Amino acid sequence: MYLTHFGLDELPFSITPDTQFTCAVAAHEEALNTLLLAIHGGEGFIKITGEVGVGKTLLCRKLLSLLGDEHVVAYLPNPQLQPRAMLGEVAAELGADSGRDASMLVKAINRRVLDIAAQGRTAVLLIDEAQMMSLPTLQTLRMLSNLETEKSKLIQIVLFGQPELDELLAEKSARQVLQRISFHYRMPGLARHEVDIYLQHRLRVAGLRGPSLFSRAAHWAIYRHSKGLPRLVNVLAHKALLSAFGEGAARAGYPHVRRAVKDTESAFRRGWM
Repeated sequence: MYLTHFGLDELPFSITPDTQFTCAVAAHEEALNTLLLAIHGGEGFIKITGEVGVGKTLLCRKLLSLLGDEHVVAYLPNPQLQPRAMLGEVAAELGADSGRDASMLVKAINRRVLDIAAQGRTAVLLIDEAQMMSLPTLQTLRMLSNLETEKSKLIQIVLFGQPELDELLAEKSARQVLQRISFHYRMPGLARHEVDIYLQHRLRVAGLRGPSLFSRAAHWAIYRHSKGLPRLVNVLAHKALLSAFGEGAARAGYPHVRRAVKDTESAFRRGWM
């Protein structure tokens, strides 16, 4: 690709979530601090929502990397499961005994989280793409949230989802779950100045030692046509660098971003110049 041409060690704008490239912008730091505060406070249900590509999965993985030995974590990347299957996944992740039916699985999970609490540790369940859950599976999660002692919850449940998760929770049959969500954070896209920081940060992590590989006009165009969504920023920046490399240019300018936008169906074209 263009690594040697631009003096890079690795691709800076891969869309695969990689905590090595995490950029400490305000919104992500606030979301992460909200999560840590809620988990350490034993708040039960926590919800993080945001548009596609805003960085929820990366935030989830960053949280995973920060939770130390005082936590036992169960991580479900795909919750599109029937209630019994979901309970089986949670039991396996926590190291609980399996059972043949839902009630046996709940009892096994209860015994396991009691053991974890007796060790002075906390059980945490992280669910990515939570908007994909069915209402029966969501109700089963509510059953897990009932696991508690007289003083504290035995398991913390964190939901990461697209805005459709809010629609799911707005269903009348889901109101008991909604009422148990004590902390909620809606992740915005990157602000204009944060896109500049984000681009430069990822280039530095990828090995860039010289000046920026994007002109000021390219920075502006990437922000305008991505609306600050990190995944779209990555796609447009990568394609712009490919275009510049194809011409033998030293850096990407506005024309290269324009070509990237034309080649990206999900890019925002309103106000196209």
